[in-house]
Amino acid sequence: MTATSVETKKAKSCCGPECCADEAPKAEAAKPAAAPERMVAEVREKYGRIAAEGGSCCGPNSCGGTSEVPVSLGIGYSPEELAALPEGANLGLGCGAPLAALAPRRGETVLDLGSGAGIDVLLAARAVGEEGRAIGIDMTPEMLKKARANAAKVGAWNAEFREGRLEELPVASASVDAVTSNCVINLVPDKSKVFAEVARVLRPGGRLVISDIVLDGALPERIERDVYAYVGCISGAALRERYFGWLRAAGFAEIEVLKDVDYLAMLKDTAPEEAGAVLERTGTKWEEIEGRVRSITFRARKAA
Repeated sequence: MTATSVETKKAKSCCGPECCADEAPKAEAAKPAAAPERMVAEVREKYGRIAAEGGSCCGPNSCGGTSEVPVSLGIGYSPEELAALPEGANLGLGCGAPLAALAPRRGETVLDLGSGAGIDVLLAARAVGEEGRAIGIDMTPEMLKKARANAAKVGAWNAEFREGRLEELPVASASVDAVTSNCVINLVPDKSKVFAEVARVLRPGGRLVISDIVLDGALPERIERDVYAYVGCISGAALRERYFGWLRAAGFAEIEVLKDVDYLAMLKDTAPEEAGAVLERTGTKWEEIEGRVRSITFRARKAA
């Protein structure tokens, strides 16, 4: 199977009140700042519907109606990687392609945080071979069901999917060689706990490569209060300095940013209707947020 042979489909929006539902009142678009657990529940619900119906919440196809394959190629996946995946594993949810830089080796145990339908777990499972393991963690039952079915399609018996929160990983301490994640940590209210948990499960000298969204400036409050901007990976993002401060506090060093892209500019170019909808709904001018939301891929290592 080639990348061009993978069936593509129109993606639903998750950045507006029409996200993953047939009807939603416009008054629900902007809400008072929500408690962390309420936002977690919103994320679980929206991603559960994506698993069942298709669509994206983070990638530039989330409102533009483009297909998953071109988007995934654009953020760094190779045609060969996409061709090796079963239909339904690639939902176009990422903002990067961190696994290539992680470079899993045969016999390693690789952990994917927020594994979705299984795209990076399945690619890691191929790389580590029968001697290794690839483990995905996700809090959405619908995604876990989809990921397990995708693993069965390709006979990836060394791939495992576990239900859990990133702040309390269901993984033994010092049992993992490498960790990856693709546009998920920004959705977690307490990111410092995530990095502390990653440090706990990694073996001494273990490494991570993560793609995520960070901010190079504070967002207007009206966007921070917008639940759809949160689920769409924008308003839940942390300032870059705080984000990497949490990473260092968890014991990581050798931090290197491998890719740094203006996320909203990319969104404006590839999905102008989505970008315009966020601005219109929140009464925000482009100049107020230009250059502030960044899609980054970075690596780091736990002390040996």
